[in-house]
Amino acid sequence: MKNSPLNVWKVQQPHSTIYKLHNLIHAIFLLALLYYRASSLFLYGVLPTFPCALIFASELLLSFIWLLRQPLRWHPVYRTVFPKRLPEDDELPAVDVFICTADPNKEPTLEVMNTVVSAMSLDYPPEKLSVYLSDDAGSPLTLYALREAASFANSWVPFCRKYRIGTICPDAFLSGSASVHGDDTYLRSMDFSSELEMMKSKYELFKESVRRAKEICETGLQDRPPLIELRVSGIISNAPCILVLDCDMYCNNPSSIRQAMCFHLDPKLTHSLAFVQFPQVFYNVCNNDIYDGRLRSAFKTLWPCMDGLQGPILSGTGFYIKRKALYGNPMQEDDDLLQLRSSFGNSNRFIASLHPNYHLNPINGAISSKEVVLQEAQLLASCSYEKDTQWGEKKGFMYYSIVEDYFTGFIMQSRGWKSVYYNPSSPAFMGSSTITFNESMIQNLRWNSGLLEVSLSSFCPITYGVSRMSIPQAMCYGYLAFQPLYSLSLLCYATIPQLCLLNGISLYPKVSNPWFLIFAIIYISSLSQHFLEVFLCGDDNSLKTWWNEQRNWMIKSVASYPFSCLDVFMKRVGIREANFMLTSKVVDEEQVEQYKKGIFHFQGSKLFLVTLATLVTINIVSLVSGLARVISQGNYDDMFGQVFLSFAILAFSYPIIEGMIFRKDNGRISTCVSIISVIFSIIFLYLGSFLFF
Repeated sequence: MKNSPLNVWKVQQPHSTIYKLHNLIHAIFLLALLYYRASSLFLYGVLPTFPCALIFASELLLSFIWLLRQPLRWHPVYRTVFPKRLPEDDELPAVDVFICTADPNKEPTLEVMNTVVSAMSLDYPPEKLSVYLSDDAGSPLTLYALREAASFANSWVPFCRKYRIGTICPDAFLSGSASVHGDDTYLRSMDFSSELEMMKSKYELFKESVRRAKEICETGLQDRPPLIELRVSGIISNAPCILVLDCDMYCNNPSSIRQAMCFHLDPKLTHSLAFVQFPQVFYNVCNNDIYDGRLRSAFKTLWPCMDGLQGPILSGTGFYIKRKALYGNPMQEDDDLLQLRSSFGNSNRFIASLHPNYHLNPINGAISSKEVVLQEAQLLASCSYEKDTQWGEKKGFMYYSIVEDYFTGFIMQSRGWKSVYYNPSSPAFMGSSTITFNESMIQNLRWNSGLLEVSLSSFCPITYGVSRMSIPQAMCYGYLAFQPLYSLSLLCYATIPQLCLLNGISLYPKVSNPWFLIFAIIYISSLSQHFLEVFLCGDDNSLKTWWNEQRNWMIKSVASYPFSCLDVFMKRVGIREANFMLTSKVVDEEQVEQYKKGIFHFQGSKLFLVTLATLVTINIVSLVSGLARVISQGNYDDMFGQVFLSFAILAFSYPIIEGMIFRKDNGRISTCVSIISVIFSIIFLYLGSFLFF
């Protein structure tokens, strides 16, 4: 068994071959379309110059983004691990678990504590597992609840180990919502039922103490500075591997830590492997996922394909990462102390922890006393410690970027590190996704604002990445970084052809013209390419998933991405600074009920809603007026392309039409927003007709 591999991988077939054939065919027709546009605009001048130039520019931009995306379809990889082949427990490396929380008002404290307790219950030697909770808010409520969680864990962790519980989050297991509970042999034992009831009683007491914690904290506890940073663990446990979790992403499968070690301890991988990324799985999304909260495209299509290159992108949570990949190369005996301090700060104890032979041992004096360690920890955790150092820029997580996970992974892979993606049959981690319209839009605005900032910086993947990693890997990073620019093309497609339709001007070939077939094939190919991805993922309801994802892509491209672009522009000209917009995990029951029924709840920022309602109104007016013109003049052959485009946009936008016109409940689009959108539409159509024609 010593020579047996800890893991194996294989390329997913026929997925890879189908993707490549489809891409080749699509590329041929795309080149033909671009040739038609260029020749019509520059050689023959058969189309109106300005509207045609805008559409041509939009098609060029879409083609550029499509090209960047192609490596994300070429080489999907599937991996298998063999945890039973791992070394004995005393030979396994230690692991530190970091759980991050920022605001108890947006991140329910009970959920955070369930994440903490589940991490303590991982199937790993207890003496080699340390769990840290980083509370950016310094909340006394979190501190009080953490003490209660530690007390409950004294009963819960032995219970999980004794009965080999397969779902180690207390709330998921004890509420009966978990799909896999544990080993049947142990669960059928006579003692299990009585101990289970006892555990349920203890958990109810724990929940009640957390519920009362807010009152107690308001009357008895004071605010405090943060106690734990990443770097603080370096002088406490200093484990070579780190598991990073969001506060709402609990450990579901106790075996994930050993599954990750099957890669980190692989002699063929270990020297170049930075992290093992697990997928994010969400327990609160429905089969009819109208807001695309499942993030299927990333975790079932994009990341497996990147795994066939240099590895997936660091995804914020659910990854086991080497500490030295975060810090850089291990310290050598002859390293200059002043240089180390300029990089890591003035803590001599922390700098000593960087040495590869450094070991923590409270008996021989490596840690002389708890008081000394606490003083050093407070120094490391202070906000001023990182001043004039490389923390956040070259060392640790790149938290000066809004998308610190993407940027950190990109810098690591630029330095030669690789990553691995592993998707086990039983989810390693489970959490809650955004299942409201407003939070989904805000989350995408934040992500894409950060991504676009990277693309416009000196770290642009297309320029910085191609000389430091493989070209396909740099293209993958580039696709995500330039994704917000979809907004420019889709806004043109949602307005310019409609304006021309109103004025009786054709932007597309006649139906009888052979060139029309090129446009039809490209459109059908784009939709079928997306459907193919969904279908090959084995989705139970592929057609519905495809429709929801296509609609969400269109909505976010015209309503969220434009504000991401505006946000970046305002930052670059100095009008505003970058900020972290936290997504709320607090549940609104009315919105949840409507989500379960597949009904959009349009409550939130009017900026998003006015944009969407205005574009829908423009397309309604252009479709009705355009059809009337086509019928009266009989020029179906000329205008079919633009009539169909408006119809397709309105078909995908039906929830918005419904919210504007037909619905009367609290989740409708308000009358005020509808009126404003009508006014904006009239202004646009009038000025556009006046300026363009």
